[in-house]
Amino acid sequence: MTETSLVELREKIISNRALSAREIPKALSDVTDQFLAELYVTEIQNKDGVALVALGGYGRSELAPSSDLDLMLIHQDRDDIDSLADRLWYPLWDEGFKLGHSVRSVEQTLRLASTDLETATSLLNGRLVAGDSTLLQELLARNEEQWVAHGLDRLDELARNVRRRHLISGEVAFLLEPDLKEGRGGLRDVHAIDWAVRAGVEVPVHDHERLTEAYQVLLEARVELHRLSGKRGDVLLLEEQDSVAAALGDHDADILMGRVAAAARTVAYLSDETWRHLDRELTEEVSIEIEVAGLTVVGDEIVVLGDPSTDPLLVLHAAVQAMYSGLPLARESLRLFADRQVDLPDPWPQGARDLFIELLKGGHRAIPVIEALDYFEVWTHLLPEWTPNRSRPQRNVYHRFTVDRHLLETVAEAARLTHRVQRPDLLLLAALLHDVGKGYPGDHTEVGMRLIGSIASRCGFSREDADLLSQLVENHLLLPDIATRRDLEDLQTIRTVAEKVQTVEFLELLAALTEADSIATGPTAWGDWKAHLVETLTEATADFISNDGSTRRKRRSFITEQIETLMAEEETVVQGSGDTVTIVAQDRAGIFSRAAGALALRGLDVLQADAYSSDAGMAVSQFRVVEPDTPVDWGRVIDDVHQCLQGHLAIDARIAERARVYRRRTALAAKPVRTSVGFDVESATDATIIEVRTEDHIGVLYHLTRTLAEMGLDIRSAKIQTISNEVVDTFYVTGPDGPALDDLHRREIDAALRHSLMRVE
Repeated sequence: MTETSLVELREKIISNRALSAREIPKALSDVTDQFLAELYVTEIQNKDGVALVALGGYGRSELAPSSDLDLMLIHQDRDDIDSLADRLWYPLWDEGFKLGHSVRSVEQTLRLASTDLETATSLLNGRLVAGDSTLLQELLARNEEQWVAHGLDRLDELARNVRRRHLISGEVAFLLEPDLKEGRGGLRDVHAIDWAVRAGVEVPVHDHERLTEAYQVLLEARVELHRLSGKRGDVLLLEEQDSVAAALGDHDADILMGRVAAAARTVAYLSDETWRHLDRELTEEVSIEIEVAGLTVVGDEIVVLGDPSTDPLLVLHAAVQAMYSGLPLARESLRLFADRQVDLPDPWPQGARDLFIELLKGGHRAIPVIEALDYFEVWTHLLPEWTPNRSRPQRNVYHRFTVDRHLLETVAEAARLTHRVQRPDLLLLAALLHDVGKGYPGDHTEVGMRLIGSIASRCGFSREDADLLSQLVENHLLLPDIATRRDLEDLQTIRTVAEKVQTVEFLELLAALTEADSIATGPTAWGDWKAHLVETLTEATADFISNDGSTRRKRRSFITEQIETLMAEEETVVQGSGDTVTIVAQDRAGIFSRAAGALALRGLDVLQADAYSSDAGMAVSQFRVVEPDTPVDWGRVIDDVHQCLQGHLAIDARIAERARVYRRRTALAAKPVRTSVGFDVESATDATIIEVRTEDHIGVLYHLTRTLAEMGLDIRSAKIQTISNEVVDTFYVTGPDGPALDDLHRREIDAALRHSLMRVE
């Protein structure tokens, strides 16, 4: 036997950069076979009735660098089998390998495989490493017979396992850090499809080819992940994506993750189709009739009759019927559409636009229909501009989905809101295309404006409607940006929005699009607080437009009679309950920042802050915080605020210590955020707006507000927004000489703010 250890043999392969990720699994399997075969010959003299079997990924000759070795020693009534097994296992354990190992007779193995799904499926990929080949052939043949004989029951159990695994591991296509093996659309789904095929489920040749291509993409990514990280695990972490991309020859990680997403969606679609067809075999056929010429229902699928090239609207009719009925379009019919469907002329023929909008009205029912059309390259016949957005990743936790799936989710959410607008058709098309520019070079909003205008004209919308759609794309971020970053009690804020939207009808469309877009983006993009702000802004703007700008400026709403009473008492008062902290104290520099520091020390994230100073020399600061999962100990928070206000706490040191202890361990976005500081004197009444964008860290608000105080500025109000790993803090400030700040003061404020942020990085 060779003196070289298996670890050394494997490391030589893993470190050989001349070997591609496609070649590594087979090379590792071969060298492991050779080592184990030599070990087997050395340690086992009487080899009759004994066989060493490779299972799982090793059985498929697909060993990744950190894969476990799944081995089974089978025998035919050997009394010395345990000692034989020890001679094989211990050398591997001594080298540090993690083994999945078992020792059984043929009959024991078959009995276990008849009830244990994992054993049965592992044997389906079984392969001889050394020993009695006849014994193994008997075992594999009998296991295959058992698998087929009990196919429906085993497949039903397998389908349940697939669904459970998807719930636990999530979507490979959409997660920022996908589990390449266990996630929905991952490698394990391909294995499950293969096991289903072994039980008699048919996968067409066309689908099998696409499945093989997709599987190879995921397998190569997994191999390079193992090779570069040197760790066991199949989650493609954000910090490893760039190096994996480079190793696979991708220009950047966006390209890699786009390929991974596309592959995963192919696998997920075919996985869903496999188990859907199985469910159909186990259930009674439904009785649904399709009253559209050229379409019929066969075997719980919508089937195209004849040649779709003779009727350009047939594909839209089929899609609408599939959406309403819940029946899928037959794969052969989808292929027929892909091969024979002609592109719709420009402009679309009569009836096409209405069918297209009807499909979009289906909401979430339309998503699987459109994705099936897209899988077979039919959707891009209708909408060629879709192609660059297909499986395009958005690599931060703010976005749940790829660009194309986000657009479909936005349409689904918009379909719920059509009763709120006068033109549902414009809302739905804007929802479908508001981010269509992301797949193209340049600013995605500007590109999207041009694209949606031409698409609308092609669909048959009027010039006026096309202009409205272009304006919706142009302003689709207006309401959330203004609501979360501007003072909604400043009349100038309302006037700015009113000048952009012009009419209440357009405002209603924009508000519905905002809600649909935000919900479809992800849970961090929409919640009660943001919904309230957008609603407040929308109502105030509608009132402003309806009254020709005569809306009176109201007193700041957070100054209640109770707060006025507290201010009259001229004592320091700190109150905290729910999600609000209110501080009344003598007006002096630094109160706002010290209060922000106290909240940071308690781990409370601020959403919004307001400040007010009376002529009598009293100041009020009110903070709205994100309510944590556990109840807030307001007694300790209030005590900390008092201590900070009195200068009894070393805020800087305490925040720095908290940042070290609670340093973020999970990456939130693919790229770091560059700090920027902006000044705006036109969008506020009697104040200058300072907007700071920077990387989110503990204590950012404290350091910024302390710096503003040091620079002689009074903070009138503040809005704090966190998007993924980026924080956008907006401050309405006035200087010693009033709301306007001269150029020199601005430059010094900019330098001071940037310097303060260096302390929290």
